[in-house]
Amino acid sequence: MAFEVRTRFAPSPTGYLHVGGARTALFNWLFARKHNGKFLLRIEDTDRERSSEEMTRRIFEGLVWLGLSWDEEVIYQGKRASIHREHAQRLVRSGHAYPCFCTKEELEEKRARAAAEKRAYRYDGTCRHLSPQEVKQRMAAGLPFAVRFKVPEGTTRWLDGVHGPIEVQNREIDDFIILRSDGSPIYQLAVVVDDHSMGITHVIRGDDHISNTPKQILLYQAFGWEVPQFAHVPLILGADKKRLSKRHGATSVDEYRHMGILSDALFNYLALLGWSPGDDREILSREEILQLFSLEGISRTNAVFDEKKLIWMNGQYIRRTPDDRLWALVTEVLVQRGVLTEGEAIRRKPYLLKVIQLLKPRVKLLTEFVDSALYFFKDPNRYDPKGLRKHLKSPDIWNHLAEWTRQLEQLETFTEASVEQLLRAFAEQKGISAAKLIHPIRLAISGQTVTPGLFELMVVLGKATVLRRLNHFLKRKDQLQEQMLQP
Repeated sequence: MAFEVRTRFAPSPTGYLHVGGARTALFNWLFARKHNGKFLLRIEDTDRERSSEEMTRRIFEGLVWLGLSWDEEVIYQGKRASIHREHAQRLVRSGHAYPCFCTKEELEEKRARAAAEKRAYRYDGTCRHLSPQEVKQRMAAGLPFAVRFKVPEGTTRWLDGVHGPIEVQNREIDDFIILRSDGSPIYQLAVVVDDHSMGITHVIRGDDHISNTPKQILLYQAFGWEVPQFAHVPLILGADKKRLSKRHGATSVDEYRHMGILSDALFNYLALLGWSPGDDREILSREEILQLFSLEGISRTNAVFDEKKLIWMNGQYIRRTPDDRLWALVTEVLVQRGVLTEGEAIRRKPYLLKVIQLLKPRVKLLTEFVDSALYFFKDPNRYDPKGLRKHLKSPDIWNHLAEWTRQLEQLETFTEASVEQLLRAFAEQKGISAAKLIHPIRLAISGQTVTPGLFELMVVLGKATVLRRLNHFLKRKDQLQEQMLQP
């Protein structure tokens, strides 16, 4: 492109960074970076009651975590109200807008009448036809007024970057308000003035904004400004084909980050929500996505957010992540959960790396390194009840477990091979299958019935820890047997 591409993401800081917003930001970022352009950020904080600095900060953090860096200074729309008012008055002076003195009650009555007559409500243009003298008189009387845009006759057309040619008959658009009676700007005006002042060349946003586009094009034309190129991307739906919301579970970038999703995995997954690289590949690096991205690859149909697919993809990324990088990420989780301090994690790094290497092929979320494997960091204080009833109901098993533990204490070389050999030889001597011992030992040292391979697990935990846990388990025999009798 001969000109500098400039895109923007314009979130409202009334909530966390929704995955839908993050996907919009990602598409804008990709398009700008693909064309060596600029990706800008504007905070649309005009809703003073619902906007907060905390939400703004969380939006920044979410974008940074995803790797969506922005160029130039952040624009805060709330600080530009006087500029928006000046532009509204400019349209009044040029005859493209007019003051509207209709009261709220009068407008509600007209809406009610339209509803009773089963017709769509459109402003009837009462104040559009006031003479200059009538306008002066009402203003002199101090009557409050809004400012409405004077929609011209004709058709508004644009070539959408995703949907292709779109046209709207102007008669379907009523004279819309651009400035409230309290002097605050309406979205349609503010976004056009701000996009123009920021030099935005491409407006890439959700399909739900298509209805806003003809109004904004008319404003651009009234100001005599060049109209940017618009591209409307499909919405993100839940599995029930309804717009993704809290009822579908986690929906914010923050929630997925705390769930244990890697930023690279979410970046990859969001890119494929409504966009295709042109083949069946699902795991793509940031560089590959950037190289392949185009507006032409965006689908016109809505995308369905599949959390299971995201979690599967995250597991693929975990397996591809270097152990040192995983150590840093897992350490964050351990510290946040209060399992280890940062200092302890650093001192125990060699041990943590062994844990990571053992669990890495098995987990799909960062949090699973802790949540489903807390036994690597703390002795179990409870044991799976079903596992106890299934694997330790025979008194003989308790005796075998005690005798084998004494043999393990005498084992000089503590390796996977030596421990396995000791267990299988003992099982053969007692005339039982190795599994009859493996399951109780796993329960005793982890509290769980499902873990990585027992012998790998024992070696990572270390002989001292394994023996301490086995002996503690055996000491609780009477208590655990009583527990097993309970329904």
